Amino acid sequence: MAGLLGRTGTRVRCAAGALLMVCAVAGVAGCSDNSGSPSNVQSRAASAASAVASAASSAVASLASEGASALASASAEANRRLDEVKNGIDATGDVHLGVPTPADGGRSSVQVTVHNTADSAKSFAVQVNFRDGDGNLLDATVVTVGDVGSGKDGTATARSNRKLSGTIRAEVGRAVRY
Repeated sequence: MAGLLGRTGTRVRCAAGALLMVCAVAGVAGCSDNSGSPSNVQSRAASAASAVASAASSAVASLASEGASALASASAEANRRLDEVKNGIDATGDVHLGVPTPADGGRSSVQVTVHNTADSAKSFAVQVNFRDGDGNLLDATVVTVGDVGSGKDGTATARSNRKLSGTIRAEVGRAVRY
């Protein structure tokens, strides 16, 4: 996941560089009119503006697509990790989440508390989904709480994989006791 986000940052810089290059070319094209005709200058300016708008639109679409791809990857990884748990029992009702707070580098964190209702010590794998104020999924991660005694509570901290801003809420996506 970290590699994917690193590539996204590089692509953001590349898209920004390409946009700046288009702007520079547009500026030079507008200044190099050999005809002296105002209509020719306006035509070139309009063409350059169209190229800038097209490049900007393309860059934004590319970044949005990569953000969706990173989110889909995080969700898929969370599901994959939970699917690997053998003989797990749904424990969603035994999990409670605290209020998300800002953590390292803009990431969000939330305390995860599990309650073991089994007759022996068990471990839990919990998928935590981070959502914005409108309910849109922003990120997903899995945290493990190991060796929780019978009738006892265990805690862990779930951290988002990337920076999140605005109103953030956390929810249990899935939880398995094993």
